[in-house]
Amino acid sequence: MSGLLYREDMDEVRKRMTIWWNGGDIGRPAMQITAPRPKPLENIKAMPQPPGWVTNYSTSNFDYRVNISARQCAGIYYLGEAVPNVAPDLAPNCLALYLGCKGVETQGTVWCEPYIDDPENANFQYDPDNFYWQFTLHLGREQLRLGKGKFLVQFPDLIEGLDTLAAMRKTQRLLVDLIERPVWVKKCLRSITDRYFHYYDILYDMFRDEVGGSVFWAWAPGRMSKFQCDFSAMISPKMFDEFMVPVLDEMCQRVSYCMYHWDGPGAIQHHDLLLSISKLTMLQWTPGAGQEPTHHKRWWPLYHKSIEAGKKVLIGCDNIETLKLLKKEFGWKFKHFLINMGAKSPEHAIEILKMAED
Repeated sequence: MSGLLYREDMDEVRKRMTIWWNGGDIGRPAMQITAPRPKPLENIKAMPQPPGWVTNYSTSNFDYRVNISARQCAGIYYLGEAVPNVAPDLAPNCLALYLGCKGVETQGTVWCEPYIDDPENANFQYDPDNFYWQFTLHLGREQLRLGKGKFLVQFPDLIEGLDTLAAMRKTQRLLVDLIERPVWVKKCLRSITDRYFHYYDILYDMFRDEVGGSVFWAWAPGRMSKFQCDFSAMISPKMFDEFMVPVLDEMCQRVSYCMYHWDGPGAIQHHDLLLSISKLTMLQWTPGAGQEPTHHKRWWPLYHKSIEAGKKVLIGCDNIETLKLLKKEFGWKFKHFLINMGAKSPEHAIEILKMAED
C-alpha cells in the first residue's frame, strides 16, 4: 500500500475505514473533513471556461473536463477519513444516459430526456458504442492517468431502479404504469439491475485502488456503492415494498459496502422497509429543500432508530458546537456516524477530531 500526493497518510485512512465499515471501533465517528489550502499543492494552469459552459457535468468540451479533474484536489486538505477523488460524472443518473436518454444541460445540472413512449418496445440492451458510456470510459482513463499517486477515481453517479426507469419513461407515466402494467415495470427493473452491474463491474475493475477499495461518496475496502429511490416519495410503502425493496435487496447483496441516499420528508414513510434490508450498510439522510439540516435535532429519532437497527448513518455537520450536541445525544451510537464537515485549516480539523474522540 502507499500514500497519495494529496493524502500522504492514505494507508492509515484505509486501515481506519476498514475497521469502521466492519463494525470496529476507531475511537470516534468516521469523519470526512476538508479544508482550503492557502496555496494549491500543484500549480496547474486553468483553461478558460468554454463559451456557454453551464455545468461541470458537461460533455461539450472534453479537454476542459480533464483540466477540471487535474485541478480539483490541488487546493484542498483532506483530513480525518476524507479521500481525494474525482469522478467522471455526466449527470445525476448516468445509467439512464447509457441506456438511451439524451442529456440536457441546464444551469448546474443535466436532465435526462425521457424517450420510452411505447412500453412494448422499451430497450435495455448494453450498447458499447453509446456516446455517454464512451465519454465516461475516456474521461475515467484520463482521470486515472492524472491521478496516479495523487488521488482516486470515484464511480460516476449511476443510479438504478425506479429512478432510472422514471428518467427513461417520465415520472408521470411511470406512476400510471405501476398501476396499469406492474408486470412490465418489474421486467424493466430486472433489466435495469442487470445493466447496472454490467457497467459497475467494468468501472470497478478500472477504478479500484491497490487494495481493492473503491469510492462512491466514501471510501470502502471493496465494492462500494450508493443506492437511492427519490421516486419513492410519490408512492406508498406497499408499492415501495413491492417494486423497489426486492431491487435494493439484490443490489446490496451484490456489493461489499453500500449506503442509501434517503431523500426528503416524503421518503420517511419507507424507513422501516429500508431497515429491513439486511445488507444495506448505511443511510445517508438528505432532508430536502427548505428543511432543517441533517444535524438538526428534528432528525435525531431517525438516527437513533437506524443505528439501533444495525445501520450506520451519514450526515453533514456545520461546526464543533453542533458536533458536541450530537456526541452528547448519541453516546455509544456516535461511533456509527460518518460525518462530513468543513474546517478552516488543518489545525481546526485536529480540534474537531479531538472533540469527536472518546
